[in-house]
Amino acid sequence: MATQTSNDGSFLNNLGRVYGFYTGGFLAFVIFLAILEQVGVPNKILGYLFVFFTIAVYAIIGVLSRTAQVSEYYVAGRKVPAFYNGMATGADWMSAASFVGMAGTLFLLGYDGLAWVLGWTGGYVLVAVLVGPYLRKFGAYTVPDFMSFRFGGNFARFLAVLVLVACSFTYVTAQIFGTGIIASRFLGMPFEVAVFVGLLGILLCSMLGGMRAVTWTQIAQYIVLIVAYLTPIVILSTKKYGIPIPELTYGQAIADITAREAQMLKDGLATTANLKPHITPWLTYTQLNFFAIILCMMVGTASLPHILMRYFTTPSVREARKSVAWSLFFIFLLYFSAPAYAAFSKLEVYTNIIGRPIADIRPWMFTWGELGLIQVCGKNAASLQAIVDACKAIAGHGGVVRLQDFVINTDVIVLSTPEIAGLPYVISGLVAAGGLAAALSTADGLLLAIANALSHDIYYKMIDPNAPTVKRLSVARILLVIVAVAAAATASTRPADILAMVGWAFSLAMAGNFPALVMGIWWKRATAAGAVAGIIGGFGIAVLYLVVTRYFPGFGVSYLGMSSLTNPAGAPLIADMAKAMAAPNAMDSWVAASHPLASKVGWFGLTNIAAGLIGMPVGFALIYIVSLMTPAPSKEMQAFVDEIRKPRGRTILQEKD
Repeated sequence: MATQTSNDGSFLNNLGRVYGFYTGGFLAFVIFLAILEQVGVPNKILGYLFVFFTIAVYAIIGVLSRTAQVSEYYVAGRKVPAFYNGMATGADWMSAASFVGMAGTLFLLGYDGLAWVLGWTGGYVLVAVLVGPYLRKFGAYTVPDFMSFRFGGNFARFLAVLVLVACSFTYVTAQIFGTGIIASRFLGMPFEVAVFVGLLGILLCSMLGGMRAVTWTQIAQYIVLIVAYLTPIVILSTKKYGIPIPELTYGQAIADITAREAQMLKDGLATTANLKPHITPWLTYTQLNFFAIILCMMVGTASLPHILMRYFTTPSVREARKSVAWSLFFIFLLYFSAPAYAAFSKLEVYTNIIGRPIADIRPWMFTWGELGLIQVCGKNAASLQAIVDACKAIAGHGGVVRLQDFVINTDVIVLSTPEIAGLPYVISGLVAAGGLAAALSTADGLLLAIANALSHDIYYKMIDPNAPTVKRLSVARILLVIVAVAAAATASTRPADILAMVGWAFSLAMAGNFPALVMGIWWKRATAAGAVAGIIGGFGIAVLYLVVTRYFPGFGVSYLGMSSLTNPAGAPLIADMAKAMAAPNAMDSWVAASHPLASKVGWFGLTNIAAGLIGMPVGFALIYIVSLMTPAPSKEMQAFVDEIRKPRGRTILQEKD
């Protein structure tokens, strides 16, 4: 024990040097692969080296950080400095949705896609002001720990675990989905196999060392992902505009996109029906849905257990506050660049693909086409012959790729941009390594949150309170593997696009966790009965809304909800509804085909991504009403609520290792 403590102290005192050497080594590795590319090493070999080398480094860190101490496994011994915890939180946050999906969404939606950026960035303000520091002052291992202590009993704990598992499992499935896309492309294996290959990397990082291993691994992963994300757009910005700061040349790229859009319309390469001007708002989301997504992403950020867990690892409440500020800075570096990434990607597509003769299509497209992620003329772009045959079948087709012919999955925009722009393959491999780092880092945190809740809150606190440390950690590791395999199996079915799955996770956390957390911290009168009613009511209505609008859209779409939507011709969908209802069993297919949002829209025209906006007010109302109808908490509990809001003083819950 003394040796481990001594080693930890030496390591913590030299963090700057350790990660400085790591960063230099990683850059040297990239340069080495660039040299290999120049001397003729096949791209497939370079892809294997990128993927396996980075996973091997993360695995080594995970193995070296293994621990048999409970506090180290659950909260990294509460020793992580604010700067490095901020970096680890940035990696934990930079999921496949942020790295892979967000720029793709901005590419597709233009202005409307900014809702995600604004919501996710603003969420950390809520974390700092309303939740994070106070949970650190409490001194818990998990969010359900706080719920149980504050609301007196295991029923509140069980409900908190239920919400945690539901939102975290949805989220981790999206991350493994992202690793599957990357591994299948760069390792040349079927997607269904690739998700389990990615899973091995996740387990090697988190299983042995828990939060201790995940923390030091996530810092390494952040360095990889931020370098990978910025490198392509810095190169493109320099090549096109002579300035290596893409955030400064973003405006010029937008102007060039607007000019190119007008030229494509003039040349017959696009139609007004399929061209969404990049800077025009409200083309995909109504104003209601735009601001609903912003709010749900903000509040969901302050409710997600794997993010809140990161603030349990700091040495003090003060460090937790500083950690939130550093988190926001490290997240800002990527989010400030995402709109520029989307703009440069779209400009490259409009310049290098749209208007190109079909016979000149580059071979890289066929690799993505084989995975079903790029289509030309309505068919997967698996080969040049497949594209030629598909386009010949279209009457009057001129033999060039038009905008209406080209469909690219939003989840591969970031990964394919270097190839679209004709950059060296080593840049593509670097971006893939960054995407893998983003997916692995978030998956590590999510799996740990689920496994810790099940092992600590269900097994240890509710089933076997006398379980020895070794048994507790063994149960945690076994559950980690079980949950990970279940998530990989779910991801292998390709359940939805990454961003949609992540959006659902945020809404579920917002509806189930946020009201009870905020009222538990800021209102002394909140009672156990009120919290239980709020969690059940808020979470239940959000799940109901999500399930109905996702799987039974005909039932979930009301006249009120459809009144704000139009069909592709611009006519109100409400006018089409009567015709659709006249045909038996035709409603569901009509809803899905009439409008890109219709299959995801239900009551009041609200997208199901924002289901939390219905659940959260219900949760707050129930907590308030039921609390006033039931006896007030004890004076001791009210004093506890006062104490956790004080920035100084001892930690409330003193854990035993």
